[in-house]
Amino acid sequence: IDVSRLGGDEFTVVLNKVSSPEDAAAVAERLHTALAEPVTVQQHDLVITPSIGIATYPADGEDVDGLLKHADTAMYHAKTAGKNTYEFYVNTMAETGLERLKLETDLRRGIERQELVLHYQPQVDIKNGAIVGAEAVVRWSHPELGIIPPMEFIPLAEEMGLIIDLGEWVLFEACRQMKAFQKQGFTLPKIAVNVSSLQFNQAFIRRVKQALAETRLDPQSLELELTEGMIMSNASASVKVLHDLKTLGVGLSVDDFGTGYSSLAYLSRFPLDGLKIDRTFIVDLDKGKNHQSLVAAIIAMGKGLELELIAEGVETAEQLNFLKKHGLRVIQGYLLSKPVAAQDFATLLTNNNFRETIKSINQDTPRKQAKVVAG
Repeated sequence: IDVSRLGGDEFTVVLNKVSSPEDAAAVAERLHTALAEPVTVQQHDLVITPSIGIATYPADGEDVDGLLKHADTAMYHAKTAGKNTYEFYVNTMAETGLERLKLETDLRRGIERQELVLHYQPQVDIKNGAIVGAEAVVRWSHPELGIIPPMEFIPLAEEMGLIIDLGEWVLFEACRQMKAFQKQGFTLPKIAVNVSSLQFNQAFIRRVKQALAETRLDPQSLELELTEGMIMSNASASVKVLHDLKTLGVGLSVDDFGTGYSSLAYLSRFPLDGLKIDRTFIVDLDKGKNHQSLVAAIIAMGKGLELELIAEGVETAEQLNFLKKHGLRVIQGYLLSKPVAAQDFATLLTNNNFRETIKSINQDTPRKQAKVVAG
């Protein structure tokens, strides 16, 4: 077996004595088992989760370049499949590989050409209809494909090592726009920015401080949203980073709460201001009492920890009424507004009240329920 470093975090393993593709799969499984053993670095256990692509001679190539190219394509498919797995190359991957290569090239150019834009989704207090915050959501305005949502290019940016630059642009642009809203006389308590796990380090603290200084934004107007998995992957280190961020005066919130494995003991140690209930729990509210009980328990727990709660992904009147019944006040979702461009969000801020919208939704709900019963 020949092992060599191809570049960056990519390595090649050449198997000279295999009689079938299954033999290569067996080696891939042994590699996964070996690399699953934690590596201790400065008292921290690090675990490698490799994605492996397999190409065989002569089916997938008759020369080194062809085999490497197809193994690389299969590797990217393994990453897309969830990482920490392996994939054999098949001919249908070639077209997908070319599409990915073009998208990578376009994304690099898109960042350079400032094709990225921020949209803003209001967070609304359903008791009085007031806009109490906004989440900044990045969009890619592709010259050929139009608006591309973040779930289609953020993972790509992370794999390409572009997420740091992209994340910093989002941070600075959100702070700049928030300051612009304030100068226009709008009342908007806070703007929320998502943070990638690759940004979450001591260098990020300096960038946040710099963004606040350059835009002259009050730190209390900025909230950073961190995923549950991000802060729990190394909880002891996260406590230090979170406290350092908190000293800047910014708000801290856990995004997608409920999808990870948070320890209540650690949650109480983190200097958090809020929890955002993951949209999957909201979507599943109509699937029965078990799902409803889970959301009710999350709301009760958040209140017990004295954290602000936001439910994201609210799309129906029934979801709104359930959340309201259980004491949750702030929601975010397409029921009230999709993420909109800055100028359209300014229009929402001009009215700054969804009271009539919520009232209309509540009035319409009994009629819908009556139709269902009659049917």
